[in-house]
Amino acid sequence: MSDKPTEVPNVLIVEDEMMLRMRAVDIVEDAGFHSVEAVNADEAMAILESRSDISLLFTDIQMPGTMDGLKLAHTVHNRWPDIKIILVSGQVRPSVAERPADSRFFGKPLADQQMIAELQAMVGRGALEIVPKPVDPPASRAIRVAAPIEPLPLSAQEAVLSAENDSLRVLLEQAGIDAKMLLAQAGIDAKEREAADKLQKLILGELHHRIKNTLATVSAIASQSFRAAPSTEHGQQAMEGRLAALGRAHDLLMQISWSNASLTHTLSGATEPFESQGARRFHFNGPDIRIPSGAVIALAMTVNELCTNTTKFGALSIPTGRVEIAWAIDEQKQRLRLTWTEKGGPPVKPAERRSFGTRMMESLGQQLNGQVQLSYAPSGFVYALDVPLGSLIAAA
Repeated sequence: MSDKPTEVPNVLIVEDEMMLRMRAVDIVEDAGFHSVEAVNADEAMAILESRSDISLLFTDIQMPGTMDGLKLAHTVHNRWPDIKIILVSGQVRPSVAERPADSRFFGKPLADQQMIAELQAMVGRGALEIVPKPVDPPASRAIRVAAPIEPLPLSAQEAVLSAENDSLRVLLEQAGIDAKMLLAQAGIDAKEREAADKLQKLILGELHHRIKNTLATVSAIASQSFRAAPSTEHGQQAMEGRLAALGRAHDLLMQISWSNASLTHTLSGATEPFESQGARRFHFNGPDIRIPSGAVIALAMTVNELCTNTTKFGALSIPTGRVEIAWAIDEQKQRLRLTWTEKGGPPVKPAERRSFGTRMMESLGQQLNGQVQLSYAPSGFVYALDVPLGSLIAAA
């Protein structure tokens, strides 16, 4: 019998929403597997064509790019039939006939323990034996291995989300009934009513999708906030701050009807709650450009983490500190470079562990097909984001 450790299987995660992708990574790693990340189907195909060690595809269905997750799943099943497939979505629910053979489907928000059990049932459970255990993990991070076949009961949080989804469905149905009555009372003829009905269904479908996606994001924020928190109080504070940042980003997007938003307004909106009264501690310098809604939310959430860290440990933890946020466009290379530079604060040293905030900062680069650099110079922490300008324009 060989003493060599079994190789840990790799799971390819395809998800264009930053927060949801980070949560999927946690689920996969809690199941005992390695995660490989892709933002869209095109990136996923490039990964699959360059390596032969992917055991399972874990993909969202709605994604930008040349193909959605369902088409990606069929392509993978046809070209690499040994790869297992899990499909997830907060909007559509494909039938068994529409999905590749032997694939699994789950609706968002995801139930962590159910997903862990399903992953282990599809790929195997031996990997758990060789994954290093964290030192003195908080109770909230303990891995509870569930039976791979028996469905698991919903947690209290998931039960609340399920109830909210039911309430949402009832409200949407009632909205449809009310709209039809108003059209009839207004004397709109049948042809106009049919056109209005189609428009209403389109709007309600988009509203349903956005709310479901937001519920999934909130669920991911809650899971991430308590995952590594030293106490329930710390977890609650972190979650409240992140939800507030998400709310501010949504406020900005509502003002411009979820179209492209101002980069300057996105940054100023994210930093405003951390600005001291009577003192200007954030300084901005760069040309204003329009960025798409996905980038607005991802950037706002990332800046919130940077602000939280600097007020606790960095330049803004003392009265004399300040933060300079500068960005410029390289017209020749068609790239955008943004830097967050802390000055006048206490001496800086790297964090002892890779926190959720650090992961989010790094994930923003991947979200925009670029790179992120973190520098812990004694004079002050520096965050640098370098992304192709085309990734923003294409997303628009």
